[in-house]
Amino acid sequence: MSAEAPDTSPGGLRKVARVVLLDPEDRILLLHGHEPDDPADDWWFTPGGGVEGAETREQAALRELTEETGITEVELGPVLWRRRCSFPFAGRRWDQDEWYYLARTEQTATVAAGLTELELRSVSGARWWTCRELEQAHETVYPTRLAGLLRTLLDEGPPARPVTLDTEIV
Repeated sequence: MSAEAPDTSPGGLRKVARVVLLDPEDRILLLHGHEPDDPADDWWFTPGGGVEGAETREQAALRELTEETGITEVELGPVLWRRRCSFPFAGRRWDQDEWYYLARTEQTATVAAGLTELELRSVSGARWWTCRELEQAHETVYPTRLAGLLRTLLDEGPPARPVTLDTEIV
């Protein structure tokens, strides 16, 4: 969710790398975010953020994961899903082209030591979720079909090529 100068791809979309991080128990790590001036307007989302400078999406995924969680011991896997989304946040509209990478880790303790100023005002924690907990959750989670996507991933393994998710406009 890095809010530095946006690097955009064709069409003006911000290039974003997100991480579907699984622990040895197949739990997924989600961050708890909210509008900077309204903590009641909240949601859960996967770690990740915008590509900076000349870095690749893989480099951005690993950098963002380190900044947002402190987790560095990961095995980055394939791109699972791609999604275009548009949403209001912190007083502006964000138009993004997101790639979701599979990653595995043994490291489950998190420390968000590298957050930007905006992230410090809008990220309130992290939590490991089981697939069942996600399926039963009443909270807002992005991408919106994450519980089903995770169930398919755990049951069938990674797709042969990235799956394009429905565009989400909030």
